[in-house]
Amino acid sequence: MTTTTATYDLAELQKETRMGAMGSETASREIRRIDLSHFAQRKTEIADQLWDAAVDVGFFQIVNHGIDLAEVHKAFAMTERFFALPHAVKAQYPLKKALNVGWESRAQVRPSTGTPDQKESYQITRAHMAGLWPTDEELAGFQSTMLNFEGQCWQVAMQVLSCFAWKLGFDEAFFARAHDPAQASYQSTLRLLHYFATPPEQQASLGLWRAGAHTDFDCLTLLFQRQGQGGLQVCPGKEMDTQAWTSVEPDEQAITCNIGDMLMRWSDDQLPSNFHRVKNPLPGEYMGPRYSIAFFAQANRDAIIEGPGKKYPAIAAGDYLNQRVAANFKAY
Repeated sequence: MTTTTATYDLAELQKETRMGAMGSETASREIRRIDLSHFAQRKTEIADQLWDAAVDVGFFQIVNHGIDLAEVHKAFAMTERFFALPHAVKAQYPLKKALNVGWESRAQVRPSTGTPDQKESYQITRAHMAGLWPTDEELAGFQSTMLNFEGQCWQVAMQVLSCFAWKLGFDEAFFARAHDPAQASYQSTLRLLHYFATPPEQQASLGLWRAGAHTDFDCLTLLFQRQGQGGLQVCPGKEMDTQAWTSVEPDEQAITCNIGDMLMRWSDDQLPSNFHRVKNPLPGEYMGPRYSIAFFAQANRDAIIEGPGKKYPAIAAGDYLNQRVAANFKAY
């Protein structure tokens, strides 16, 4: 496995450079499922369940979250149509690295592996999409469909984050203000992902990953997976040294969530941002294309990340995100 010897400023990245090994797999770890139904009436109970799951593994799944399954299917159908566009069309909307928006292909090189992820992606951040939307002639209805879905994801993310705010001693609207989509500094991102089909000759290649081991940069990630298109694995930080990984099976009825680095820092490390990856299929497993959609709740660029106990120096969320993106993408 190729590794990187680069030096990074953030402790999160120093950890990531040690996570490129294959490791082992375990089925003994529970990824908890939390029911968000009757949220207002059950908020105390839900907050306790979310906190316990987050502290334990950093990953959990939520059901009865309020996004209709038909809307999820519509977003996936549009995602597949976008990635089916000719390369020349997608190349008109290239990734703007400083703003984390637009299309890239095999451009993300994880510090854990030093090799490009075997995927392409398209990042949507409301405040910075000028000139980056496919035209209606190229893909009718794409912009409206994805913005509507992004808005629904924001609502769910803010519900979950309101529980964490309460548990941390902040007011319940604390994170909603920090992720305000009405502000020009808004930087939450909807990311469409297409992992390439794996040619048979690459099945046994340990030097390539659909997505190398990493933590997320944000406060909270919502991940939508398609049935039958697995590969996501998680490894809690307390098991970094042994690198024992647990697969998270796709379930279209559930949203898989994980804590990101921003919220770990904001919580003074009470909530762990844990490693995950997308492995290549093994012989006998589905080797076709894999599609997923992730919503990254990333605090507005001018929001100041500072935990209740002030364990770390205050840092603007924009500066924090820039450091993480710079270490993960080749120049554009």
